Amino acid sequence: QVQLVESGGGLVQSGGSLRLFCAASGRTLSSYTMGWFRQAPGKERELVAAISSWSGGSTYYLDSVKGRFTISRDNAKKMVYLQMNSLKPEDTAVYYCAGRRGTNLISTLYDYWGQGTQVAVSS
Repeated sequence: QVQLVESGGGLVQSGGSLRLFCAASGRTLSSYTMGWFRQAPGKERELVAAISSWSGGSTYYLDSVKGRFTISRDNAKKMVYLQMNSLKPEDTAVYYCAGRRGTNLISTLYDYWGQGTQVAVSS
């Protein structure tokens, strides 16, 4: 079992930056591919970014966030991060940290989920 807790969300102006944090407890984080999802009101949940199980490993990004968002992890600290720069109003959503067994970075089938953190970007 892995428990995930997100933090770092908030309200920011368009063009601003936020850093999201995901703290894991339970089993070692290094066994899991980690991802950040988001869900905006009235929209389906989408995979924003994912990173393979080792620190500094392969990454995946949703096209609309490429060049603006960076996912990273520190397995020793059991932390996953999402650095979000040049934020846009369309980035407004609840952001969720998630973990899954397996190495497929584009899969949306995750085993463990956090409770989410709200990100709001004003124009």
